[in-house]
Amino acid sequence: MRLDKFLCETTDLTRSLAKKALHRGEVSVDGEMTKNPAVQVGEGSAVDWLGERLTPFGLRYLMMNKPPGVECTTRAGRYQTVLELIDLPKVERLHPVGRLDVDTTGLILLTDDGQWSHRVTSPRTRCPKVYLATLAEPLEGGELDRAIDSFAKGLLLDGEHKPTQPAGLEALSSERFRITVTDGKYHQVRRMFAAIGNRIDTLHRESIGPLVLDPDLEPGECRMLRDEEIAAF
Repeated sequence: MRLDKFLCETTDLTRSLAKKALHRGEVSVDGEMTKNPAVQVGEGSAVDWLGERLTPFGLRYLMMNKPPGVECTTRAGRYQTVLELIDLPKVERLHPVGRLDVDTTGLILLTDDGQWSHRVTSPRTRCPKVYLATLAEPLEGGELDRAIDSFAKGLLLDGEHKPTQPAGLEALSSERFRITVTDGKYHQVRRMFAAIGNRIDTLHRESIGPLVLDPDLEPGECRMLRDEEIAAF
């Protein structure tokens, strides 16, 4: 990696500020001051800026308990973004792995590892995602039986050309349900209930594949994933 890029990767310096720091003689590589931004820096290189050793961040993997009213996006808009809830350097490098809509709460994963993100979200993996939903109207009796059957067979959602993959629908009460889906269509769970004539009041994601939302995380909090959690995908 070029030295000026390395400085940008490990500090808050922009490319132009990194070059100015080099020009001022503030940077050394392996104990030697250098002003050349094109110097190549390898894994074993010791780079110091103003006497402080710089260390690459490496790849990062987080889980968050997303609160309502927060967007899963990297761009500022009408709502607060998930990145604004994270207190880490170079937070702008992170991106959400998949999405939850603004009103949906629960598990969201974030990373700066594009390949890992693709493995989690790829339709080929059929990664199950589990949600808890509270419905606007009770669902019970024969209507519930038909809904369970429709979810299991797949529903043709408005605007789609193919039905959803088979999904699980478990009744916890007449208004509260656990739903398991393996595809990731836009607002899928909400649209599935709309397709059977009902509406979701609250929606919360419990898990993605083997990763379950940490019960110790309050809404808006996040933590780094453990090695075995990263390796699960």
